[in-house]
Amino acid sequence: MSSPGSSRPRRARTVAAAATLALLAPTACGSGEESGSPTINLYYPPEQSMQEVVDACNAQAQGRYRIAYRVLPRQADDQRVQMVRRLAAEDTGMDVLGVDVTWTQEFASADWIREWTGEDAQEAQRGTLAGPLETARYQGKLYAAPKHTNVQLLWYRTDLVPQPPKTWDEMIAQAQQLKGQGKPYRVITMGAQYEGLVVLWNTMVASAGGQILNTEGTKVVLDDGAVKALEQLKQLATSGVTSPSFANATEDPARLEFQSGNGAFQLNWPFVYPALQEADPELAAKVKWARYPGVDENTPSRATIGGSNLAVSAFSRHPAESFEAAKCLRNAENQKISAVKGGTPPTLESVYADPEMDEAYPMKETILAELKDAATRPLTPAYQNISTVISAELSPPSAIEPDRTAKDLRRSIADALESKGVLP
Repeated sequence: MSSPGSSRPRRARTVAAAATLALLAPTACGSGEESGSPTINLYYPPEQSMQEVVDACNAQAQGRYRIAYRVLPRQADDQRVQMVRRLAAEDTGMDVLGVDVTWTQEFASADWIREWTGEDAQEAQRGTLAGPLETARYQGKLYAAPKHTNVQLLWYRTDLVPQPPKTWDEMIAQAQQLKGQGKPYRVITMGAQYEGLVVLWNTMVASAGGQILNTEGTKVVLDDGAVKALEQLKQLATSGVTSPSFANATEDPARLEFQSGNGAFQLNWPFVYPALQEADPELAAKVKWARYPGVDENTPSRATIGGSNLAVSAFSRHPAESFEAAKCLRNAENQKISAVKGGTPPTLESVYADPEMDEAYPMKETILAELKDAATRPLTPAYQNISTVISAELSPPSAIEPDRTAKDLRRSIADALESKGVLP
């Protein structure tokens, strides 16, 4: 992993990386020059509708280039490892990259991706929601175009809870009351030692008005709001309303537990909605959604966004065509296809008003409201290191001692910013 001060990839690494590249590079990545038009290799995570979007963009290109969809591994860590290794080797076989919103600054600081400038930058920014757009910038410059975004919602049982709680304290109290009545009561969400736990705490920090790093992403802040978030996370974990598996739960197990009828509340991404409809339509009819709970009664929550940005590799032999392809892949029509058929919320605000979104995203107004006031994770080239130490310090949440944990986090995050004491 590159440090915050990295510049161009070091040539000394390329010999060792080339051996890895020979093993990683797909055999079908021909450049297409033989046929007179280049092949633009798109490296992007698995997405149900992506091939349809690629086909539409290839038709629009009218033979000037052809996009080939190279599907990345399903797990984010595996995606990053593959791209980092190949970019460090200055692989010219990668053109357009689907970059997680937490990786843009790392890739930009290493000079692995190109800056978006001129009309390309204007088009990438036009109509794009502010939160996702913030994740695509590094040191005031645009290095990617937001392709899709995501936020978690509060999912609740209307047969158990007539009105959704607005705060964590209110939700915990309602769950405890349901527990006393012998009814399903659990608050189900992700508490395992991984990125999901970082997202949970980051949302609490932002909702409490706190900061983890300074605005520039160069120094640890971890202020009173961040400590208050530690207190809130500790309270949740020790209140007797979480699942026994809370400290080991990730997204899909959390979904399955709520789907089994054990929970009154679930904090999770929108993918749980179609899954519940398919698995248990009777239960689905009793489940509604609301804005993520806040920390303070009079302050709305600020949910952490996820998603993917489109970047153009610094080593692509076809940058002009790659920028054009990236713009097509994330235009309004194709974002709508990805949303309706692929389940990925758009980054272009105008798409939410499209009538075709109504059935696929009945919760679209709640999603959009959260996105307009969203939180980002710390924007720094060292994010991968920071995420690793945060999840370790917070796990298990029941063992948090707010003041001590805050002190440990300040030290660990400061070291992570300098790439000290963290495995790459």
